[in-house]
Amino acid sequence: MQTVLIVIHLLVVLALIGVVLIQRSEGGGLGIGGGGGGGAGGFFTARGTANVLTRATAILALIFFITSLTLTIVASWGRAPRSILPPATQGDSGPAVPQSGTSGGSILDQIRPQGAPATPAAPAAPSGPQVPQSK
Repeated sequence: MQTVLIVIHLLVVLALIGVVLIQRSEGGGLGIGGGGGGGAGGFFTARGTANVLTRATAILALIFFITSLTLTIVASWGRAPRSILPPATQGDSGPAVPQSGTSGGSILDQIRPQGAPATPAAPAAPSGPQVPQSK
């Protein structure tokens, strides 16, 4: 089905390109596919040709959009959504936290340099004049 839609889509594209190239430009110059217009009495008059080409362009553009949307839907029909994250294994309950000899095992314990005390040292005795504390 997708191949048939692609073939129809390509035929519509080629027809749309041809119809657009045949149309006369707004400035009154020669169209690429046209012979210059003028007073030649042919099957179509200048105004009738413009109306037919305008309608043909609109119809081909509508068919182009319909086939484009249909191709998009058909292409994604059987596709399941994918995650950007790797699948979790059966025993995986979250990020692994290595348990070191220190208590807690928090992230701060992991980034503390080896050999540093787990608790901060007591503040040193203040030097200088003593300020009395109010009670």
